[in-house]
Amino acid sequence: MKKVLLAGAALSLVMSSSALADITIATAGPMTGQYASFGQQMKAGAEQAVADINAAGGVNGEMLKLEVGDDACDPKQAVAVANQFAGEGVVFVAGHFCSGSSIPASAVYADEGIIQITPASTNPKFTDERPGDGVFRVCGRDDQQGDVAGKYLVDNFGDKKVAFVHDKTAYGKGLADATMAAYEAAGGEPAMYEAYTAGEKDYSALVSKLKSEGVGVLYVGGYHTEAGLMARQAKEQGMDLQIVSGDALVTDEYWAITGDAGEGTLMTFSPDPRGYETAAKVVEKLEADGKPTEGYVLYTYAAIQAWADAVKAAGSTDFDAVVSALNEGEFSTVLGDLSFDDKGDVSLPGYVFYEWSDGKYTQIN
Repeated sequence: MKKVLLAGAALSLVMSSSALADITIATAGPMTGQYASFGQQMKAGAEQAVADINAAGGVNGEMLKLEVGDDACDPKQAVAVANQFAGEGVVFVAGHFCSGSSIPASAVYADEGIIQITPASTNPKFTDERPGDGVFRVCGRDDQQGDVAGKYLVDNFGDKKVAFVHDKTAYGKGLADATMAAYEAAGGEPAMYEAYTAGEKDYSALVSKLKSEGVGVLYVGGYHTEAGLMARQAKEQGMDLQIVSGDALVTDEYWAITGDAGEGTLMTFSPDPRGYETAAKVVEKLEADGKPTEGYVLYTYAAIQAWADAVKAAGSTDFDAVVSALNEGEFSTVLGDLSFDDKGDVSLPGYVFYEWSDGKYTQIN
């Protein structure tokens, strides 16, 4: 039976009379660039987790020190950040965001004996092909997300032509492929399957092709910036195009890009933890400070909670001891009680659908 490690109780441990030394941990993601809103979500969650843990006495009497790395969702930059963390004595990383960054960075962390728990990287390869035992995630997987989305498309849009596009990234292509496979398995026949180039500003040619093919639903395997432009440019061409996508649309920036063109956009994401009783106090603190609570804020917070409680269970930051604690424990976090399977995947509930309306996204199932 897995040992239950209660975060609230663990954080109340009496601090030793003299702190030993700071424990350096880190978070890494796109702090700059077109996906910087997600990096800011991670940073806010990590900073709040560290502040709360330190205020409660730290970890085994030691204070946490947070480093923040900017990989801009670029694989090479992610590896450079990972190597920099290793040189700084980082023992744990809550990151990265993009799967295309997390996967190559994980090889560095495995070599250096650094534990990695991503709050956001959903590509199955991240854990299916993990380079070491210290690689985990507190988010779901694209094959889980794709299964939910593919069946939903068949059940709800059986009378419309559905097209699938992706941005060629590990995340975007992986998600589009998983969703299309589930769609086909449920009896759907894709009208189109194409790649697009991320970072462009004009997708009118793609929209024109969708229009000429009579496509009514567009599944976008990619990020909010490009999906938002497609939604807006489709409306400009007079199309009544239903946009459906994944968890990379969980940022207010999506609506800032689309405006009213984003009305009715559908996306998959895990159940929103902001309404959980376990997250109430943290959400209240973040909101009082004017910090974000959306998207991956609480997932980053939870990653640090789980690691911190594993360190307490292990009695040290020793890599093997903490990995064993992560494998064997159940952790009480802002996301609820969670544990990890043999691959490092999390036990949390899977995916549900959300709808964008009037500048907000709301769970619909």
